[in-house]
Amino acid sequence: MRQVLLGTLMLAGSLCLFGAGAQAAGDAEAGKVLFTKKCGLCHSVEQGKNKIGPSLYGVVGRKAGSLDGYTYSEAMKNANRTWDDATLDDYLTNPRQKIPGVKMIFAGLPEESDRQNVIAYLATAK
Repeated sequence: MRQVLLGTLMLAGSLCLFGAGAQAAGDAEAGKVLFTKKCGLCHSVEQGKNKIGPSLYGVVGRKAGSLDGYTYSEAMKNANRTWDDATLDDYLTNPRQKIPGVKMIFAGLPEESDRQNVIAYLATAK
């Protein structure tokens, strides 16, 4: 009986953790809409299609300033970060403040839910 109870509690805990993680990851569909509206003028999520800014295809997991075929600012080339959920969330709050000297003039996404949704969408672009 004790093993059954322990197993049930472990399963319930796992489901709670999984649910919390899924919620924190944002809504990729909402992120796509927001990306198109706020980011799409300067960025593409198509592989090899740079615009004013670099293509964000495969950006999650990529070292900042490292996409071949795009000319980055010295600030971005020397940013010494790899784009993951946490670094993207931090950067997207206020890009010019987070990495002074970048070319990007975008003011940022002050709402955490907006950032999480865009990050969830970017994670699908691979």
